[in-house]
Amino acid sequence: MTETNAPRPPGPWDPRPEDVARDRVVVEPARAVEPPLDKGQSPLWAVVSTLLLGGLIWYVTGSLIMAGALIWGLFVHEYGHVLAMNRLGMGPARIYIIPFLGGVAKSQRLPQSEWHGVLVSLAGPAFGLLAAIPFFALFIGTGQGTWLLGSAVIAALNLINLAPAPPLDGSKALGPVLARIHPMLERLAMFAVGALIVWWGFVTGRWILAAFLAIALIGHLKRGTWRPDGRRLTVRESVFSVGLFLVTTAACAAVGLASLMPIAEGSLPLALDIGGRYLGVGQ
Repeated sequence: MTETNAPRPPGPWDPRPEDVARDRVVVEPARAVEPPLDKGQSPLWAVVSTLLLGGLIWYVTGSLIMAGALIWGLFVHEYGHVLAMNRLGMGPARIYIIPFLGGVAKSQRLPQSEWHGVLVSLAGPAFGLLAAIPFFALFIGTGQGTWLLGSAVIAALNLINLAPAPPLDGSKALGPVLARIHPMLERLAMFAVGALIVWWGFVTGRWILAAFLAIALIGHLKRGTWRPDGRRLTVRESVFSVGLFLVTTAACAAVGLASLMPIAEGSLPLALDIGGRYLGVGQ
């Protein structure tokens, strides 16, 4: 008996090929749903917001150098956050300028861990200090001490942002460390420091900043979850978080003092006094 590989002709009861194709169910693997891509702030509104913010600073301080320094320092500070977000897989991040208030860096994705959140929060003040370099260069090139006011306010901008009060960067750097000890400790510390910063803003005449921080503090107190879900800090990461926070704070203070020392004719006590009076903590 011989065998053949020729196909058998279809019988009258066999299903037709088109029916088999129609009834076949194709099961595809589930795909992760990506959030809609953040296109960022419109260029026109970004320019208008920047001009409004710069105009307000110029009106309050009466100094074009300080207004330009704060706007420049703000962009460099926020770009530090953007670089860290993109490096840690949270991008593409965008910068938004808020009229009369400041700026914010917004990520496309949430951080995978609290450690990543700490790195992003400290990247702004650390990278933001680079904005002081052009003002130091202009002082060296021209010998005019007024340029040092620019580097001084840039240092102050980043130093104030390290205050552990919502929504400033310091709260995002130290908050996870305090929460690891006890969640209530974080809430109490953030509320106490936040209230102190709001009081400082009103006492020193920084009304808009004080109002903004007060609204943010109330919003954080009402929120059930203070930060997105993610892997919590380890003990090692907690130690590094505190260490990086202290190093960044010291760097901001050092840049501020380096800016004020020539103005104070090399006197450290006088430089500290000038900086304290600017921050509203001196006589």
